[in-house]
Amino acid sequence: MNRIITIGREFGSGGREMGVRLANELGFQYYDKEIITGIVNHTDYTESYVKEIIEGNTRRIIPVTIGRSLDVDVEYQIQQMQDIVKAQTEVIKEMAEKSDCVIVGRCADYILEEDDANGKIQLFKLFVHASMESRVKRCMERRSEDEMNMTEKDMEKQIRKVDKERANYYTNYTLRKWGAKENYDICFNTTNMEIKTMVPYIARLF
Repeated sequence: MNRIITIGREFGSGGREMGVRLANELGFQYYDKEIITGIVNHTDYTESYVKEIIEGNTRRIIPVTIGRSLDVDVEYQIQQMQDIVKAQTEVIKEMAEKSDCVIVGRCADYILEEDDANGKIQLFKLFVHASMESRVKRCMERRSEDEMNMTEKDMEKQIRKVDKERANYYTNYTLRKWGAKENYDICFNTTNMEIKTMVPYIARLF
């Protein structure tokens, strides 16, 4: 039975780094951006459009409408979103079927719950969070060339924007609150912690 570790994370908390290091420590496959590539291969949509949808830059996947019909453009948009959601589900399930792996984001914790309940896989759901001060500091230290002119205030604004997008997408997809502790097996607070020193201890849990 394959062991699957899913990692939800606040932006700047070090969740992606934890995923990479944990996969290496355990000898598991690691999936993150590969999911986007998989969705593109399952659909006719461009990588940029897929990223826009699954990173939360969209309205509700299924909008509530009362007493009126949707216009053609809106119906087409909804169909596109639903195609991407379906492809994402298929891609993540396929990855879980192949081998032990770590999957970061993409609602994988929710998507794989049924397979876990049916005994097809063994699922472990993690969430990584940290204080805003710690996240700003981590992001400032790892700025790209394009971000070198950003101030701490700018970085905090970006962090809040990304968190909001992730929360909206997760809630629209799962009807659950993003980051709520009851949705995960373990929550890690990485405030002022070095991820590389945490991972060997986390790996022992598995």
